[in-house]
This record gives sequence, structure tokens and C-alpha cells, in this order.
Amino acid sequence: MTTTTTTATAPGTAPTPAERRSAELEQQLAQDPAPFRVLTGDRPTGPLHLGHYFGTLRNRVRLQDLGVDVFVLIADYQVLTDRDTAERLGEYTDGLLLDYLALGIDPARSTVFNHSAVPALNQLLLPFLSLVSVAELGRNPTVKDEIAHSRQSAVSGLMYTYPAHQAADILFCKGNVVPVGQDQLPHLELTRTIARRFNERYGHLFPEPDALLSAAPLLLGTDGTKMSKSRANSIPLGATADETARLIRGATTDADRHITYDPDTRPGVSSLVLLAALCLERDPHEVAAEIGDGGAAALKRTVTDAVNSHLAPFRDRRAEYATDPAYVRSVLRAGNERADALAEATLAEVREAMGTFR
Repeated sequence: MTTTTTTATAPGTAPTPAERRSAELEQQLAQDPAPFRVLTGDRPTGPLHLGHYFGTLRNRVRLQDLGVDVFVLIADYQVLTDRDTAERLGEYTDGLLLDYLALGIDPARSTVFNHSAVPALNQLLLPFLSLVSVAELGRNPTVKDEIAHSRQSAVSGLMYTYPAHQAADILFCKGNVVPVGQDQLPHLELTRTIARRFNERYGHLFPEPDALLSAAPLLLGTDGTKMSKSRANSIPLGATADETARLIRGATTDADRHITYDPDTRPGVSSLVLLAALCLERDPHEVAAEIGDGGAAALKRTVTDAVNSHLAPFRDRRAEYATDPAYVRSVLRAGNERADALAEATLAEVREAMGTFR
């Protein structure tokens, strides 16, 4: 459910229908957030990193602060989509909770929950699977990409049901807005298809959720490829200042000493410049110009100082929350209770509409 893909319209090109609808949604959200419910989340497969932060996490807090009803899913069952075992699940779940709280997710205004604690949500998967074909599941481009990068020697059936499971994630709480990047649109379109087919077959029950397109910047990992938990190339939010400095020192650059911001021809250098600019809230071209002939060493010092300064308040809050694990667990317990009640109510409506289990 997370992405760091940029979705800005290219200069000189007309916005797509999805981009136009997303712009309309932003206006509606600003005017009256009350009718909207957002579902977003993460798989607990490792520490959240700077790509997550600038790609999705800050936006969740923004939507919460606007007054939108935000649901944040810790997708523990979906850990098994591309791996054989759910290793270190408890540790990673605790880490997600600490990150969410430190970043500003407010349990009084947002609901944090996990798959395994909401059985009724997962029961929705069965009727939803009856509404889509095997071909529709198999040709989903996101599924194809996940299969290509799978850690498993053979892809499990869970991978193919992933889009329908994600539909259950969104529709159990009748979410009507989902923050995504362009690469996640096919997933959301299948959710819309499932909602529409259910409504046509059994009577109107579900909204057809709209995409709130992310204009998030694309940050590369320290090896110059997409920043990812599974590729060991990320800069975790929970890293110490010294760990962050070490990771940035090892980041890929190039042989040109003069620093410029040109993502097309200098992706590694430009991603570092962009990271500094985001942390400093400045234009990346200005940041690059200031470093000038200082070379990669000066660039990495600038990035390290910017990141560590920007994350210092977050790290302080995270450390404070870590001293009270009972409170952190109570946040998840309360979120699970709310999500479970909603899922039970939705499942009861589904059963009634389908005429089952009377």
C-alpha cells in the first residue's frame, strides 16, 4: 500500500483522468473532510525508511490533521505474499507503531490495526474472490512486479489473491479514498471493480474508492536503485545519527566532481541532492549550486547534516515512546477493537445482501 512513485504531470502534457479526479478530491478534502475515509498501510517486513517518510507517511499525518478518518493497516498477513515465513514479525510491528506515533499519527484521530486481529476483514476475501477471474488477478502489473522480485522459489497462491485481499482491506471500512502512486492504480482499479460487481449483483453496499495520487518524490536507495526494505539499500527512520552518516557515505554517486541536479542523467547524485532539499525545504537546484565543485564528499556531508537535523525531533519522540511499550501496545489493541467492530458490521451486511448464514 505504500509507494514513492512520483505522479506529477509532465510539462506540456494534459493531466490524465486519474490526475484530474485526484485534484478534485484534494479540493473537496480541504473544503469538507468529514465524508472521507482513507485506508493506507504497510507490511511489517522491515524498518520504515526515508522513502516511506517522504512518499506516504507525512501525507497520512496531513490527511489526519485535515480531519479525514484515517485507517492505517499493519498488513501482517501480507508478509507471506512473497516470502516463506514471517520472520521478526513482532519486532517489525513494534517498530512500525513507534514510527507512526513519533511521526504524528494520533490514536484519537486515526485507527492503527493489523490483519491478524480482524478476522471478519479476512473473511471478505472469499466473496470478493468470486467476483474476479483468475486472469484478472494474474495480469495485475503490481502482482507481476512482486512475483519478479519474490524471495520464494515458487509463488504461492496468496500472491495471486493479494489484489482481492487489498480490496477487502479498503472496503471492510468502506474507505472511499486511497493515497497511491501511479504504479498502484491497477490495484485500486480492481478494488473498484469488486465493489461495482458486488453492488450490481447483491445491491449497493460499497463505495468505489478513488485514488488520491501521490506527488511524492522518487528517492533512490544508497545503491542507486529504488529504495526498498528488501534490497538493503534504505536509510531507516529509526537509524541513529551515526548509522545515517555511515549509510549516506556509502551511497552511489558518479565521477563528475561538480554537483548538479539532473535526475535523468545523474540519478544517484540527484537523489542525494533531492533528499537534502526535502529535509531543508529548499529547491534542489539551489542546494546543488551551493555545493558546486565540492564533490561527492561535500554533497554527502550536506545530506547527512540535513537528514539528521530534520529527523532529530522524530528520533527524540520515538525514543520516548519506546520507554512505554505498554502504551504502544494499547494503541494497537484499541485500533484492532475498532477495526474488528467495523469489519464484523460490514461482514454482516455482506451476508445479508448475499442471503447467506441466516
